[in-house]
Amino acid sequence: MENQEEELNILDVLLDEDNEDPITLYDDKDNAVKFEQIAIIPHENKLYAILKPVEEMEGVADDEAIVFHVDETDPDDIALRVESNEEIATKVFDQYYKLLDEKK
Repeated sequence: MENQEEELNILDVLLDEDNEDPITLYDDKDNAVKFEQIAIIPHENKLYAILKPVEEMEGVADDEAIVFHVDETDPDDIALRVESNEEIATKVFDQYYKLLDEKK
């Protein structure tokens, strides 16, 4: 999935603590999919975003979220990509849960 809001840098949107608007990404068929930002997690020198679909999404339960990695391969086209490595996605979620426990 890619962010096609060219006027806004996805990193600026993700790192804006005041942003409460959904993040719109586009799938490979150019369909808009809106997500709620849950967290930004740095892991092994990469940045990950945990996003929850705003509307029902095939293959994703209502209480599930998706881990995306920030792809900065092309500085002019920074994008979010679904993290396909399940081990990394699990580690990112583990770090998120650890942060939640620390806030208690």
